[in-house]
Amino acid sequence: MTEPSSPPRTGFDPGQMEPGAFYRVLNSVVVPRPIAWVVTRSAAGVHNLAPHSFYTVACVDPPIVQFTSVGRKDSLVNAEATGDFTVNLTPESMFEQANATGTDFPPEESEAEHTGVRLEPSETVAAMRVAQSPVSLECTLHSTLRLGDSTVVLGQVRHIAVHTTAVQDGRPRIEHLRPLARLGGNEWSTIGEVKEIRRIPYATWTEDPEIGQRLRDA
Repeated sequence: MTEPSSPPRTGFDPGQMEPGAFYRVLNSVVVPRPIAWVVTRSAAGVHNLAPHSFYTVACVDPPIVQFTSVGRKDSLVNAEATGDFTVNLTPESMFEQANATGTDFPPEESEAEHTGVRLEPSETVAAMRVAQSPVSLECTLHSTLRLGDSTVVLGQVRHIAVHTTAVQDGRPRIEHLRPLARLGGNEWSTIGEVKEIRRIPYATWTEDPEIGQRLRDA
């Protein structure tokens, strides 16, 4: 039996491209990316609100999340100055506001005030959280890591505040959170279709050899 040939590929080499051009390719293939809607407080007491799409969980115990500041954005400067921040889920209902908070407002101006996003006090940190966001992670600055033109900001999660209406069976439910994600270029996405499947334990795999065969035949 002849194996089907692979489709042709186009290659992109960072060593032969301008950084901005390769960045656009990278952003188009590392998708979808969850958005950390980060609230920080400057040394002067101004609250900054900015979306960061390089965001994920960094550690389970202790619980640490991370976002990346490309360049020295206000989120990074403020977190280093005051030692805490909140990461807020970006809900589908706030699509336009989230996009607008990516505007390069001066550090002394609050994006939340410009865009009508209401902030409220947090439980455990001085930085405020987004009142309309269904989930807010309250973090203290753990550390930062400089990588070329970017800085990874690591925050230890001290408290998670979730809208009660979004909690079901002891955990937040995706159908109530309705998070936005970033794609390539100016593209964003919603959760779309949600699929559910359990992992296959190795014991089950060895007891039922047809599992592997079904996957190979698919």
